Amino acid sequence: MASEIKISFHKQLFLQLIIFSWTIVLCFIGFQYQREKEYKSEFLNAQLQQYNRHLLNTVEEGLPYEDYIATHDKPFDELRISIIALSGAVVYDNTISLDSLDNHRSRPEVANALAKGEGYNISRQSASDGREYFYSATRGERVVVRTAIPYSNTLRELLEADWTFLMVMISISFAMSVLAYFTTRKLGKDIERVNRYEAEQEKNRIKRQLTNNINHELKTPVASIQVCLETLLSGISLSEEKRQELIGRCYTHNERLRHLLNDVSLITRIEDGGAIISKEPVLINEIIKEIAEDLEIMPEEERLTLHADFSNEVIVNGNPSLIGSIFRNLTENAIAYSEGKNIYISLLENNETVCRIRFEDDGKGVRREQLPHLFERFYRIDKGRSRQKGGTGLGLAIVKHAVQFHGGNITVTNRPGGGLRFDFTLKKQI
Repeated sequence: MASEIKISFHKQLFLQLIIFSWTIVLCFIGFQYQREKEYKSEFLNAQLQQYNRHLLNTVEEGLPYEDYIATHDKPFDELRISIIALSGAVVYDNTISLDSLDNHRSRPEVANALAKGEGYNISRQSASDGREYFYSATRGERVVVRTAIPYSNTLRELLEADWTFLMVMISISFAMSVLAYFTTRKLGKDIERVNRYEAEQEKNRIKRQLTNNINHELKTPVASIQVCLETLLSGISLSEEKRQELIGRCYTHNERLRHLLNDVSLITRIEDGGAIISKEPVLINEIIKEIAEDLEIMPEEERLTLHADFSNEVIVNGNPSLIGSIFRNLTENAIAYSEGKNIYISLLENNETVCRIRFEDDGKGVRREQLPHLFERFYRIDKGRSRQKGGTGLGLAIVKHAVQFHGGNITVTNRPGGGLRFDFTLKKQI
C-alpha cells in the first residue's frame, strides 16, 4: 500500500477538540474586544453629547455661546467645537477660520445628527486641518453642535480595549488546552485499545468463518476422492473404463482442492502481507491481450468473444499477479455463469492518478437481491452448478481484495441489455 502518515486517535481527538475550543475562544475574544471598543466609544460619545446639549441649550436660548465656551469646563483638553446650521454651513469653529471651512452637511456625524438627532464618528481625518478626530454631533431646533477630540496617545489608550481580561481568557484557554491534551491522550489510548480489540475480534471472526467455509468446501472433494480410492483399493474387479473414470474423478477433485488452496492463499496474502507484496509498472493492455489469446484457444462451446475498448495505454504501478487476477477471475466468472457469448472491457477514465474500467458480459445476470452478496467469500447463486464448474467461490472476493489493494473500489450491477456490469477503479500509484 502507499505509505500514509497515520495520526493516532488521541492526536485526532486532541486536534478536533483544540480546533473547536479555540474557534469558540477566538470568536468570543474577538466579540468581546469589539464590544469593549464600542462600549468605550459610546461612553466617550455620551460625555461629548452631554456637553453638546448644554451648549445647544445656550445657543437655542439666544445667549452668547462664546462666553459659555470660554467660561465652562470642557470634558477634554484641545476640544474642537463647531456650530453648524441645518443647511450645513459652519457658523462657528473655535479652532479653524470659517473661510477655510466648506459645507459640513455630508460629514457622517453631522448627517446622522440631522437624521437621528445625534451621531458620532470614531475616527475620521478632518478635511480642514488634516488631523484625525473623534467626532460627536447633536442636533437642535436651528443648529447642530459638534465637538471633536484630536487623536493623541491618551485618546488611543482610552479607546483601546482592555487586554487584561482578554489575556486572562487566553491564559485559561492555554491551561485548558494542556489539560485537554492529557485527558484526550488517556481517552484516546483507551479508545484505541478498544478499537484494536474489536478489530482483532472481527479479524478472528472472519478467519473462523473462512476456516469453517474452507472445511465445508473441502468435505465434498475429499469425501469423493476417498470413495474413489477406497473402491480402487478394495480389490473389486473393475473394468479398465471404470478404473479410468474413478482416477479421473480423483484428478478433478484434486484440481479443485488445489485451486481452493491457491485462492485462500492469495486472499490471505493480500490481507496479511500487503506491505511486502512487490509492485512494478503493469501494462493493463498487455493483460487484456493475454486474456483474449487464452479465450481463442478454449473449446468452442465455452469460448466467449472479447471486445476491448482501450484507446490508450494504461500503466499502473502495482502487482502484476493481483491485477491479472482481477481480469482473469472476472473472465472465468463470465465463462462459468453468464451463459453469454461476449465480454466487453472498456476504459471509462484515464488520468494521472486513477483509471476507471468497466467489465461486462451479455449473459443472463442475477436477481437484484443477489447483487450485494456477489463479492462475499464462498457465496454461490447455484451451489451445485458452481461446484460442477469447478469454482471455489472465492473468485469475486479475490477481485474485490485486489482492487482495494490498488486503492480502488468496485461495484456490480445488472447490465441493461442483460448480463453483469463491473465498474472498478485502480490508482496509478499505491
